[in-house]
Amino acid sequence: EPWSMQTAPQVFLFAMVLMIFITSLMGNTLMIISLMGNTLMIILIHVDPQLHMPMYFLLSQLSFMEMMLVSTIVPKMAANYLLDTRSISPTGCGVQIFLLLTLGGSECFLLTAMSYDRYVAICHPLCYPILMSQKLCLLVTSGSWLLGGIDGLMQAGATLSFPYCHSREINHFFCEAPSLVRLVCADTTIFEFFMYVCCILMLLIPLSLILASYSLILAAVLCMRSAGAGKKAFKTCSSHLVVVGLFYGTIMFIYMRPKSNDSEDHDKVVSVFYTIFTPVLNPLIYSVRNKEVKGALRRWLERHFM
Repeated sequence: EPWSMQTAPQVFLFAMVLMIFITSLMGNTLMIISLMGNTLMIILIHVDPQLHMPMYFLLSQLSFMEMMLVSTIVPKMAANYLLDTRSISPTGCGVQIFLLLTLGGSECFLLTAMSYDRYVAICHPLCYPILMSQKLCLLVTSGSWLLGGIDGLMQAGATLSFPYCHSREINHFFCEAPSLVRLVCADTTIFEFFMYVCCILMLLIPLSLILASYSLILAAVLCMRSAGAGKKAFKTCSSHLVVVGLFYGTIMFIYMRPKSNDSEDHDKVVSVFYTIFTPVLNPLIYSVRNKEVKGALRRWLERHFM
């Protein structure tokens, strides 16, 4: 039996139709912006020799994850709104949960690797080619994808294995594990405990490592004699911290907060940030605040269009 999304009361029909049209239009626009921005970032990193560095290799992986994340949610959401079907098959629902958890978990570990990269570049610049070799970058990236995939497979499988003997209406605009767990007519205590353990492993431990890395970076920047070098290091790291704050803040709000029916509307609003707005903002944050990326974009435009 397909899952269906809750419909609005008839008294708000006109307002909802208008809102659905605007939401659909915004969703498609944001998806296009995100795909264009992240695709451009990947192209620049691939074609510009000056960006062939571990930091930008990790950044290209982040852009690829963001492209997949936005493509997992927005097309189905827009199709449901435009066609007024608001339904999704159990298989489609499971795929959405798996991809969301896989990409979210992988991004957690990748952001940790990026903070380590900045720590090595600023605190141990002479050892950077050894401590951040190409082999290590490939190993870290593969490990991030693998651990994220394992987490997604386990949680998606467990979520869909529960009996749903009541309403199959999800109060959400996509399939998310916490929203489905509220509809389960069995005891979910063990599963919720398992989810908290996964959150500690996938969120709190990487976040602690990120904060430790940037604390050491901040201490090193304050000790720098060159004001220009310190300013450049601080500017680069501040971009990373903005991304970390947006991503971790929203995901921890969704997955590490006590669940209640009163919080469903808040969950939907917060979910928009880590599934749609963050993938749109990331290329802007990294490109606008990065001199090397802006230089690569200028050279690429001059070579192909001017």
